[in-house]
Amino acid sequence: MSKIIGITGGIASGKSTVVDYLRGRDYTIIDADQVVHELQAKGGKLYYALVDWLGQEILTESGDLNREKLAELIFSNEENKAQSSRIQDAIIREELAARKERLAQEEDVFFMDIPLLYELGYEGWFDAVWVIYVDRKVQLERLMVRNGLTAIEAQQRLASQGLLSEKRDRADLVIDNNGRRYETYKQLDKALDALSLF
Repeated sequence: MSKIIGITGGIASGKSTVVDYLRGRDYTIIDADQVVHELQAKGGKLYYALVDWLGQEILTESGDLNREKLAELIFSNEENKAQSSRIQDAIIREELAARKERLAQEEDVFFMDIPLLYELGYEGWFDAVWVIYVDRKVQLERLMVRNGLTAIEAQQRLASQGLLSEKRDRADLVIDNNGRRYETYKQLDKALDALSLF
């Protein structure tokens, strides 16, 4: 039977570093953000659902989704935000479930990278959830450097997400990413060795 591990964290917590390392070790990853991107591409299920809801004004001249315009409309009020969640979450969940079931027939172990894993109630899908954790101060500094944000802008971005410490407390395994990269890799190697024992 396949072992399925959920990976989550927060913005600038180092999830991409972990996922890249796992891919380098030849593990298969379902990346929820990538799945959303594919579904929103021209001709995808989300593309049609969003155009049906918001109309042609959310498209560029070439017919692709205008992501800036889309974000502006969705986040302009709470009603739009809630409606966007209703429309998109169901389609995304259906697609992720289909990919999960397909991979469960093919892989002994695989991972699903879902940024809002706890917030959207995906934890029941997994044999274990790994949370990539950094202290708030480190997260803030990395976000400012990575995205070229001021401290206030970075704090606003962080405030829009759940506290990473709360995710840490719910995790089956915490990967502490406060230190150097090789220290993170050592933790991953240990966790992967433990997985291979089952």
